[in-house]
Parts: sequence; C-alpha cells; structure tokens
Amino acid sequence: MKHAPHYGRWTLVAALAVALIGCSIPTKLERAQLRDDVPLAGLQTSARAGWPDAEWWRIYQDPQLDTLIALAMKQSPDLAQAHSRVLNAEQSVRLTSAQMGLSINGSAQVTRQRLSEHGLMPPAFLGFTWYNQADLGVQFQYDFDWWGKKRASIEAALDQARSAEAQRSAAALTIQNAVADTYFGWQADQSRLTLAAQAVANQEKLVRIAELRVRQGVDLADTTQQAKAQLAATRQLQVTIDSSGQIRKVALAALLGIAPDQLPPLQPRALPEVRSGIPADARLDLIARRPDIAASRWQVESALRQTDAARAQFFPDISITALVGLSSTNQGAPSLPGLSAGGGGGDLGNLFSSGSRVLSLTPALHLPIFESGRLQANYGVSRAQLDAAVAQYNGTVVNAAREVSSQALGAEQLVAQRKEQALQLAANERLLASAQARSRQGVRDAREGLAATAQWLQQKDNAVSLHAQALSTDLSLIKALGGGYRLSSEAVDSSSTHSSTTGDADHERH
Repeated sequence: MKHAPHYGRWTLVAALAVALIGCSIPTKLERAQLRDDVPLAGLQTSARAGWPDAEWWRIYQDPQLDTLIALAMKQSPDLAQAHSRVLNAEQSVRLTSAQMGLSINGSAQVTRQRLSEHGLMPPAFLGFTWYNQADLGVQFQYDFDWWGKKRASIEAALDQARSAEAQRSAAALTIQNAVADTYFGWQADQSRLTLAAQAVANQEKLVRIAELRVRQGVDLADTTQQAKAQLAATRQLQVTIDSSGQIRKVALAALLGIAPDQLPPLQPRALPEVRSGIPADARLDLIARRPDIAASRWQVESALRQTDAARAQFFPDISITALVGLSSTNQGAPSLPGLSAGGGGGDLGNLFSSGSRVLSLTPALHLPIFESGRLQANYGVSRAQLDAAVAQYNGTVVNAAREVSSQALGAEQLVAQRKEQALQLAANERLLASAQARSRQGVRDAREGLAATAQWLQQKDNAVSLHAQALSTDLSLIKALGGGYRLSSEAVDSSSTHSSTTGDADHERH
C-alpha cells in the first residue's frame, strides 16, 4: 500500500481542525443594510436644473473668486492635512499587501566563540578551546490564505484609503465653499459701505439744514441734536460695515494659509444673481453626490471586511517555510578577512564546499482550538465597529437630508422676501422722485427730499443684505448637494458583490 502524499495528510489535518472548531465559527455576514435614498419626500421646493459642477464656483463668472479658490487648493493647511491622511491610508494599503504572499529573507552570520573550561563539554574533552561558526542562507516562507483573512485585510485597507480620499474631497468642498462665502460677504460689505457713505453725506446735509433753521429761530435746538444723533448712528453703521470687511479679508487670508497683506488685490464687484431649488432626483442621487456620505459608505465596507478577517481567524493557518544555505563549524582561528583570534589552526574555507549545504522544508499548521474566547471577543469587537459604521452612515444620510431641506426652504423664503423688498424699494424710489420734484418746484424745502433719500438708501442697504443672504444660502445649498462630487456606483457595487462572493466561497470550504 502506497503512502498518501504529504499535502493530502495536511489537508486531512486541516479538515479535522475545522471540524473541531466549526461549532464556534460565526456565520458569514451578508451586505450591510444601508439606506439607498435620502428622506426628502414631501419637500415643497422648486426644481434646480442639474447638479452642481465640479468647478461650481465658475457659474458666478468672477475671475477674482477663481483666483482665490485656486490659491486655496494649493496652500490651504486644512487641505494639506486631508491630503496627508490620504497618503497615510495608501501606505497602509501597501504595508498590508506586502504581508501577503511569498516572503524571502537572506541571512549571513559569522561567530567566533571560546568554550568555557567548566561547561558541559570541556575543551579538554573536545580538543579545542575556540571554534568558528559560519552560516549563509536564504529563507522562503509562504502563507496559504485559504480563508481570505489577508485578502480581507487588504480590502479593508483599500476601503479606508477610499474613505480618506472622499474625506479629502469633503475638506476641499468645505474650503471652497468657505472661500466663496467669505469673498461674497466682503463684496456685500463693499456695496453696503458705498451706501453708508452716501447715507452719511445725506445726513450731514440734514444736520446743516437743522443748524441753519435753529440759528434763524425757526426750529428748537433739539432739532439739531436729533439730526446729529442720527448722523452719529449712520457713521457708526459705516464703521461697523468697514470693520466687517476688514475681518472678512483676514478670514479669507486664513483660509488660503497666507498673511492678509499677501492677498491678491480685490476690486468691488456687483453680487451675482442666484437660483433656488434642488434637482428632481435628489432623493435617490444625493447619496452618490455627497463626499461625506461616500466616506461613511467606505467606512462601512472597511468594517465589513474587518469582520471577514476576524471570522477567518477561526480557521487554521497553514504555511510552508523552506531554507537553503551553507553552514560550517571549525575549531581554531578563522582565516576570513577581518576575523582573527588566538589558538588553533582551523579556518572557514570549507563553508562553500558541497558538504556544507543545508536544506530544510517545514510545513506549519496553527490550530486555534483553545483560543475560542479571544477569537469570539475579537469578532465581537469587529461586529460592534461595523454596527457603529452603519449607524454613522445612516446618521450622515439623515443629516444630509436636513441640510438640503433647510437650505432649500431658506432659499425659497429669501426669494419671497426679496420680491417684497423689491416692491418696497420701488415704492421708495417713487416717493423720492415725488419729493425731489416738489423740492425743485419750490413747493417743499430740501428736508423732504433728503428724508426720502435716507429712506431709499436704507431700503437699498436692506436689498444688498438680502441679496448677500440669498447668495450665502445658495452656496450652502451647493455644498449640501455635494458640490460636484460624484461617487462611482460601480465601485461600491463591485465591492459589495466581491464581499458576497467571498462569503459563498467560505461557506463552500466550511
């Protein structure tokens, strides 16, 4: 009767080991149950034609804004930190991949040693006091990843790298949005500052008229004080707006990672018009459009792979180690360069002779029979991390729906407010025209026209403020819609399909 091949014996041993621990192996997890839509049903808002583009800020057609965002993408410290996290995740993938497959290690060692005269083998018995040991070899080791533990670890690291890349996209969107919002806030301050200067000049005219009327005895002295108090309030508003503009420039420089005096020259420009509404397919497509949702999705995929790796630890590890080398032991002093010692006349010249060859082949089998408690605890930790990742994903989806809803409704409200404010501004323009006509005809004095001008300037200031709010809300809505980010649905689908395929294969092996 012929003996069974060695690999057959090892297969039999592995099968017996699996049978011993099979009762404690957890069931293979299927795909994590995640939301496939965003709770936006019933949201009453207008429709936006299409999603934001990758370079969404170019719709405002402002070269100054284009320059600022380009600088932010090159110099922002927050974006640099996000990029470093991506690089770290990519290196983790390389490290995990390097631990899989065949490993080859070379070694070379020369030892010169003196034997103790009072040891177990005295030199008098052996016939020498000093001896030389030389070893030269190459070791090969291969671990059989039959249960997919290392493969799952590599895939988990890949998913972490994808999550880091999505987080970098989210950080870039946040910086771009903050730069645009701060820049347009500065532009709004410049427009309001121009109106404030006109309001101050208009109020100074009212003060001069009040002083003249008091000197002529037409009005009481309180009239002048009232006019001066109104002038002081107008000047205070002017200072507040000017300070706001200076603060925004400092904030803009901080976003770009430069000093305020390094900012490119900024010229006042009219605020661009805005549009409201959300895409018609936002409820289903928003999941693939938000980088933070994509990052959470990859975190779930990574946690799912970690559970696969933790489950694979219940199965035996099988590896083969082979050694090919040379080994020689000689008594006396070595003749190799750089090595010398007293006593004896031996050398290491026979290290490279055919008789010094060393060959070994060592199959190894690790059976986790008495480690069930540790493995169960490790698997429980991976399951808890998966549950936490799923909860975080679902929470991110709900928060995305809340942001889109609040910004879309806020934009609709501002549209209505701006319409009413435009009507009020038009009415004030007509009142101003009538007051100026009566003043030119000599029917009324200049105070009526100046008062109408002050009211008109106030409404103009309100219009600029509402326009700035609408623009800021539009920017927030663009950010809530993902700012041009697009997750490849094929990547997630193929990842999840691979997880299911791996699970079926493990079931077959089990």
